[in-house]
Amino acid sequence: MFYGQFRHAVDIKGRLIIPAKFRDTLRENYIDKFFVTIGFEHCLFVFTPADWNLIISKLKEQPFTKEKARDFMRLFLAGACEVECDRQGRIMLPQSLLKWAGIKKDVMVIGVLNRFEIWDEESWRTFELERGSNYEGLAEELIGVGL
Repeated sequence: MFYGQFRHAVDIKGRLIIPAKFRDTLRENYIDKFFVTIGFEHCLFVFTPADWNLIISKLKEQPFTKEKARDFMRLFLAGACEVECDRQGRIMLPQSLLKWAGIKKDVMVIGVLNRFEIWDEESWRTFELERGSNYEGLAEELIGVGL
C-alpha cells in the first residue's frame, strides 16, 4: 500500500528516484518492476504488475464495439511502459510521458493505495488548493458517516 507525498526531481535523462518508503514496500513484496502510463488530471500513474494485470483484465472485458472503450484503451495503453528500478532506486520515465504530464524537473510522488502518482510539483500544488477546499464534502459524499 502506498501513501504519503514526497518531493523529488527528474534528472535531465528522465530518471526519477522512487521514494525510499515506496521502495521498501516494493522490496518487501518482491516487486522490482512497474507499469507507468498517463493518469488523470495530467499526472502519471504507476502500478505494480499485479494491479496492472487487474486493470488489463477489466479492459479486456470492455466491448471493442463501444467507441468510448476504444478511445480510453488507446489513450491509456499507447504511452504505457514497463520500468525497473536501477541500483540507485531510480526509474527511467519516457520523454513522451513527461511531456504529457508537463513534468520538467520538480515532481511530487503521491501514494494512492494500490498505485502511486507522479505530478509536476506546480500542478500538484494547484490541485491541492483547488480540490482540497472540498475535502470534507468529498469524504461525506464518498464515505459517509461510517469513517
